[in-house]
Amino acid sequence: MNERLLRLTGAVTAVYGFAVARRPELLARPSGIGGPDGSVPADVAACLRPLAFRDAACGLAMVLAPDASALRTATLLRIASDLGDAALLATALPKRRHRAMAVAVSLGWAALSAAGLLARPPADRGHAERRPEPHRPRRRRLRGAGPRRAAGNLSR
Repeated sequence: MNERLLRLTGAVTAVYGFAVARRPELLARPSGIGGPDGSVPADVAACLRPLAFRDAACGLAMVLAPDASALRTATLLRIASDLGDAALLATALPKRRHRAMAVAVSLGWAALSAAGLLARPPADRGHAERRPEPHRPRRRRLRGAGPRRAAGNLSR
């Protein structure tokens, strides 16, 4: 697991979530659900804000996770949310190009998070290929047990 990548992904997710909660048009316009003048109807904003807060909460959980296990859990939640978004937006958005873009973005974030879970930490790269040499105890030579001495003992 690459904790650094996952925490960075979480930070970006949290910032984006809070930004969309404040200004729903940041998500409504690219999704094709804003008004013709670029405004966001109140009912659309009311539907987007919970998604934005969910993303912010998932991102904060990734950033603030106290250990690897908690980070893994927060990341899995993030991936599940992205996959759910992709499934929902694939059918809910009005135009095909908006659906395709929303699905691509959702799956892209899920893939980035999954890559962070599956990656080896940067410090471990290169070390896995090197195998430690087996430990061989030093052979101590006994006094007087050299080849000449041993041969001499046999002749007596």
